[in-house]
Amino acid sequence: MILSRTLAVLAALLLVGAVALAMLVPPELSLGQALFLLNHQLPRTLQGGIRAHLSDWMWQDVALPLLLRPVWLIPASIGLICGGASLTLGSRAGPGPRRRSGTPRGWF
Repeated sequence: MILSRTLAVLAALLLVGAVALAMLVPPELSLGQALFLLNHQLPRTLQGGIRAHLSDWMWQDVALPLLLRPVWLIPASIGLICGGASLTLGSRAGPGPRRRSGTPRGWF
């Protein structure tokens, strides 16, 4: 129950952040450009770190396509996933209290 509420709050924060980014930054601003605006060495450092510690295909097939997406799309996607996980975990809370039926025992 605590996990589902935590995921719901995280989803709300991410979705509000995605809407704020979509409204405040230019629509064509990609994640890579936003990281470059924050720190000019960050994309190059990120590339070197992924290639050195993970794999070259991870940079080519995972990180680079993410850096080409709009900056608001990443928090919106993660927010939707967290919201769905919250709803899924919330529906699996288990059975509620058992109700007694009005029929006497043995009358099946």
